Amino acid sequence: METEAINTVGLAAASGDLDFSVWTLFLRADLIVKLVMLLLLSASVWCWAIIIEKSVRLRRLNRDATEFEDSFWSGGSLDALYDRIGAQPLDPMGAVFSSAMKEWRRSAETGNLTVDRGSSLTERIERVMDVTLSRELEHVERQMIILASTGSTAPFIGLFGTVWGIMNSFQSIAMSKNTSLAVVAPGIAEALFATALGLLAAIPAVIAYNKISKDLDRYAARLEDFSSEFSAIISRQLDS
Repeated sequence: METEAINTVGLAAASGDLDFSVWTLFLRADLIVKLVMLLLLSASVWCWAIIIEKSVRLRRLNRDATEFEDSFWSGGSLDALYDRIGAQPLDPMGAVFSSAMKEWRRSAETGNLTVDRGSSLTERIERVMDVTLSRELEHVERQMIILASTGSTAPFIGLFGTVWGIMNSFQSIAMSKNTSLAVVAPGIAEALFATALGLLAAIPAVIAYNKISKDLDRYAARLEDFSSEFSAIISRQLDS
């Protein structure tokens, strides 16, 4: 009875010495598991930076597009609007408008606004707007691939750290020839911590990617609608 009591007290003391805080789990982890954790933490921080930047930028782009549309449909002169925003507009919708106006003025200066050349001018303006629209959208969508890649690969990277940590736990059992929880628990905790970090990086990345992609699609449709409307205005101007 006395020996059993002593063993119980010893196991309780040993369990009390175990520290499962996040920082301790990182410090006790194997080098490979540490690299996995650092990689996942870096990916998570990078993704959050992209999420914040894209969210703020999309709000600003939609606000700028609304202001530009108010000026465009106000009934004022399009030439005056072009002179006001200049050849280097700050938002994609203004860039689409400026590219079309630049082509229009170039044709006007060379005297190519005749009826028989109107269709070719309209086609050139539409191509110019399409190229500008694609270039501007490509710039806006930059770094979205990082969110997609993180969302699809982070859980597997965390799983790799988990498998590696469990392998180390089994090695500890084999070396110590002791299957008590005090021997197995630290390695398993480190392994599960790697999995948690993988999910921590992946879940926000996937949610944000779906949300931002939907917002980008709506903004792209808004630019395409404006491009079509402006092309129709140019066609009517040529016909008259």
